[in-house]
Amino acid sequence: MRALVVSNMQPDRAHPQRGRFVRDQVDALRGIDGVDVELYEFPPGKRELARAAWDLRRRYGRGRLDVVHAHFGLTAWPALAASARVRALTVHGTDLSHPRTRSLTARVIPRMDILAAASAPLAERLPVQRERALVLPCGVDLVRFHPIPRADARAELKLDDEPFVLFLSSPSRPEKHYDLALALARDANAEVRALYDVAPELVALWINAANAVLVPSAREGFGLAVLEALACDVPVLATPVGIHPQALANVAGTLCAPFDLAVWRAALGPHLRDPDPRIAGRSHAEPFSAPRLAQRVLEAWRAALERVDAAGSPRPAASSDASPG
Repeated sequence: MRALVVSNMQPDRAHPQRGRFVRDQVDALRGIDGVDVELYEFPPGKRELARAAWDLRRRYGRGRLDVVHAHFGLTAWPALAASARVRALTVHGTDLSHPRTRSLTARVIPRMDILAAASAPLAERLPVQRERALVLPCGVDLVRFHPIPRADARAELKLDDEPFVLFLSSPSRPEKHYDLALALARDANAEVRALYDVAPELVALWINAANAVLVPSAREGFGLAVLEALACDVPVLATPVGIHPQALANVAGTLCAPFDLAVWRAALGPHLRDPDPRIAGRSHAEPFSAPRLAQRVLEAWRAALERVDAAGSPRPAASSDASPG
């Protein structure tokens, strides 16, 4: 099987972590025998969408692919320029939250043979055809995210021993609610550090260096930050959105609850007093590992290809309409 994964989250010097979860899934797919997967990345932006459509038609417009799988709704438009037997789209959340982006995503969905969302709650927010959506998230890399002694992680990062909590997103994203993380840290007399746009290999060090990870989001397409903390056996407090309720169920030392300052302060307190607070979280992250979830993607590809073969459909040419308008 030959597949092409298309992502509009190409990293750059200022945003080295951007799109890492898609690259983790591609790496996992490449580890499966009999699967040849290429990754085509381009930067975000309207002008880049048009450039990507032209380049994809030039490179992949001659019918050499079995599957083209786009991540994010807008990305599916230039991906139409690549010829393939099966077209797939996974939405991740931000493609449904902005009115214009949501509208353009709705327009491209009927062209997809496979429609997927990063979580079941997100699938319910699809603008059209939500009843046929699969849940195909990108998983956590359990090789990169693993427990590291807190003292070692802090020494590597040249940090002192003062307790701090970690906020794994940009404070500029209002739906992530840095304001709530800051309010909790101030109430607990602890520092909060926001981690974003750092080299991927440093993220696990920061998680292991923290006393706890805070994820007070209003919404999540999936919830990788929680899984990354669990994979490192680091305490995590999160709101019940995305995958959080499922991943944190019955994990002692974690909290999954609507944000309430008193409740979250009580849950955080013991972790701030512990020199190296740990939870038994890794086993709860394993069902969401990148290789396991990549296998689900492959099964969806195979099922769609079987449907195409059973219908006797010819290999389609690249779409002449690869613009969102």
